[in-house]
Amino acid sequence: MEPKKLALIRIWQILLKHSDYDHPLKQEDIIRHLDTEYGIQMERKAVGKNLADLRDAGIPIESRRAGSYIEKRVFEDSELKLLIDGILQSKHVTAQHSKDLIERLCGLSNKYFRSHVKNVYSINEWNKTENPALFYNIDVIGKAIADGRQVEYDYNKYGVDAKLHKSSFQRISPYQLILHNQRYYLMGYSDYWENMVFHRLDHITNMRIYEKPLIPISRVKGYENGIDFRQISSTMPYMYTDKPERIEFVADTCIVDQIIDWFGKDIRFFSCPDDDKKVTVSLIASPNAMEHWALQYVNHVTVTKPESLRARIKESLLNAIQKY
Repeated sequence: MEPKKLALIRIWQILLKHSDYDHPLKQEDIIRHLDTEYGIQMERKAVGKNLADLRDAGIPIESRRAGSYIEKRVFEDSELKLLIDGILQSKHVTAQHSKDLIERLCGLSNKYFRSHVKNVYSINEWNKTENPALFYNIDVIGKAIADGRQVEYDYNKYGVDAKLHKSSFQRISPYQLILHNQRYYLMGYSDYWENMVFHRLDHITNMRIYEKPLIPISRVKGYENGIDFRQISSTMPYMYTDKPERIEFVADTCIVDQIIDWFGKDIRFFSCPDDDKKVTVSLIASPNAMEHWALQYVNHVTVTKPESLRARIKESLLNAIQKY
């Protein structure tokens, strides 16, 4: 049993949980929910007054002959589904964290929404990290950046037992967390390597703040004007840290859509006079990343410039032929 003075907030919660445009609640329905869920007994006239008070307070309650319902929520159901799909496909979030987040997102809609989110029950079938330190790492990194301090941590890689094992100890100046190709990366400057590094956040353990002040990003070569996120997303598809340069290649026109997916729209396309099924492409990208990408699309792509990259790809192909 609850005191009647809580009825106002309970009516609001009942509408949030049980109503929408397709499922309006009559005053009799609200009275029944008040009694069965909270032990509050109320007359129709009092329910009507409470509904009016909630509207006066700015709660988006609509009423029609069929009943009353919450007309607008913080998130539309379609937006919640988009967020849930993003969590399901986030390989850097553990299965348990994903389940908890999805449950909380479902709580932002009514009980009818949950019945449509059937893929939440398949959470363990998705490829998820087993490192539970992700959210702790995010908190530590945020505090370090706010305080202008460096961070240190163990960086891990998977072994043949499919478990993470320590690969190296790292101490860097943290600048930004970047979500790229469904992976979360910590972007920072390493004194040891004397360049910018991008480390998978789900591969980091034992994260802690180091007392030394971070190096301002304006002092890092190539980042004097800050971070160009567009350049990072288009020139570094695999997050290699070598310097991007102008690269040209000939590609089949059937993969133009995939080229733009990988490298963005800041690309130059030139027609091939002797073959209308091919196109010459010019873009700026990491040579290391382009070697990897060109080998992936070897049946559709021929790198023409620079010559040094052509030689590296040719050597990789010869090595591959020997293995087969």
